[in-house]
Amino acid sequence: MQQDAVAERRHNLGPIPFEADAPFLKIIGELPRELNGTLYRNGPNPQFDSPGAHWFVGDGMLHAFHLENGRASHRNRWVRTPKWLAEHDAGRALFGGFGRKLPDAPQDLTDGGVANTNIIFHAGKLLALEEAHLPTEIDPGTLATRGYHNYQGRVAGSFTAHPKIDPVTGELVFFGYNAAGPLTPALSYGSIDASGKATRFERFEAPYPSMVHDFIVTENHVLFPILPVTGSMERAISGRPPYAWEPDKGAYVGVIKRKGSAKDIVWFRAEACYVFHVMNAWEDGDRIIADVMQFEEAPLFTHPDGTPTNPEKSFARHCRWTFDLAGKTDRFQQTYLDDLTGEFPRIDDRRAGLKSRHGWYACANPKLPMFGALSGVVHVDGNGTRLGHYLLPAGDTISEPVFVERSKDAAEGDGWLLAVVWRARENRSDLAVFNAKDVEAGPVALVQLGHRVPDGFHGNWVGAR
Repeated sequence: MQQDAVAERRHNLGPIPFEADAPFLKIIGELPRELNGTLYRNGPNPQFDSPGAHWFVGDGMLHAFHLENGRASHRNRWVRTPKWLAEHDAGRALFGGFGRKLPDAPQDLTDGGVANTNIIFHAGKLLALEEAHLPTEIDPGTLATRGYHNYQGRVAGSFTAHPKIDPVTGELVFFGYNAAGPLTPALSYGSIDASGKATRFERFEAPYPSMVHDFIVTENHVLFPILPVTGSMERAISGRPPYAWEPDKGAYVGVIKRKGSAKDIVWFRAEACYVFHVMNAWEDGDRIIADVMQFEEAPLFTHPDGTPTNPEKSFARHCRWTFDLAGKTDRFQQTYLDDLTGEFPRIDDRRAGLKSRHGWYACANPKLPMFGALSGVVHVDGNGTRLGHYLLPAGDTISEPVFVERSKDAAEGDGWLLAVVWRARENRSDLAVFNAKDVEAGPVALVQLGHRVPDGFHGNWVGAR
C-alpha cells in the first residue's frame, strides 16, 4: 500500500495551499554551530489553478529556513505581487501563462508578474526575482512583500532571475530579455554597485527573440547566450506556443567587455542547444571558459506546431564552452564533461567569475525509471571530474544544492551544502546539510518539516549579521 501511494504521487510539483510558521523543527544529527543565518528558497506555487498555465508561471512562494546555534525554524509566504493580490481579491485566476490575461479578466489588469524564480541579498536588500519584471523587495524576517525595487528609477523593464555578484567588488551585473516589449529581440544590460546604486543601463538587439534564462560573467567580460527557445508574438496571438523550440535558428553567444559598450558586441555561433543554468566561467589568457548544464534539445517546451521535443535529447549534462577571443573563428567549442544527467549547478560564490576548483549540482539517478527526477548531488573539481556522488533513497528528490562557506577566510569549497529534500513515502520535506567536500557520506544533519516544500527553482544563504 505504501508503494502504491508513492506511485500515485510520483512528483512534488503541485502547490501547497497554505502559509505557515514552524518555530522549532526536529533535527536528526547535529547542525554545525557555524551555520547561523537563513536559507531562502523560491519557486512556483500557484494560488489558483489556471487552464494551460506553464509550470514556470506559478505564483512565487518563499521558504525561509533559519538556522541559529544548532536550532532551526521555517516560514513560508507567497510573494504579494500585483497579480497575486488581484487574484486573491477576485478569488480566482485572472492570468494564464507568460503574462497572458484570461478572457474574463478586468481590462485594466496588466501586471502578471510572479516573482517566483530566485531570491538574492545585495546592498542590504532581499530581492525576489523572475525574468519578466523588476526585483520585488522582501522583508528578511517576516517575508512580507515591500514592492518593486527600481533603483531610484534608473532601471526599467525585465530583470534577470540570475544576476551575478562580483566577489571582489560587490558589483551586481544583470540583464533582461524582451527589453523592448514581450517577445522582442532586445536585451538590456546593466550593473549595480555594492552600495545599491545603478551605474549602467543600456540595450541592444539579439539575433532573434529568445528565452534567455541565464548569462555568463567573468572578471572582464559578459556573455549572452541566445539559444533557440524562440519567442513569437504571431504564435502567441494565434493561440500557439509563445515560446517554442526552433533548432534551425542555431545557437549564438554575444561577448562584450564589462567596461566596454554593448554596441561592440561580438557574436559566436555553435550547433543548436539549450542551457538554463551556468555553473561558472573564467578567463584563461585569450580564452573564456564557461561550464554549463547543456541540453541537446530544450525540455518543457514544444516545437512551434505543438509537437514535443525528443525526450532522449531533453536532459542536461555538464558541458564546457570555450571561446577563443584571439582566434579567427566565430565558432565556440562545446565539450561534454560527464554523461550524468543533472541541473542546478552551484559553486563557492567567492569564486564567481574566477577559476574555480569545486562545483556541485543536483543529479538524476540513472537506475530509477522516474526520468527527470533529481535524486542526488554530485561534487566535481575544476575539470568536471567527479569527486563525490550521493543518491537519495528511491523516490525521494532533491533541490538545488547551495554552498555555504565555513567562514569568510575558509579555503574554497570548505563548508556545507544545503538542499531541500522531498521524502516521497512521507510526502514531506527535509532540509539536508552535507559536508561540501564529502557528499558521499550523506547528510550530517536533517531538519525535518511536517509538510512538503514543492519543487522550486533557486535559493541563497544569507548569513546572520
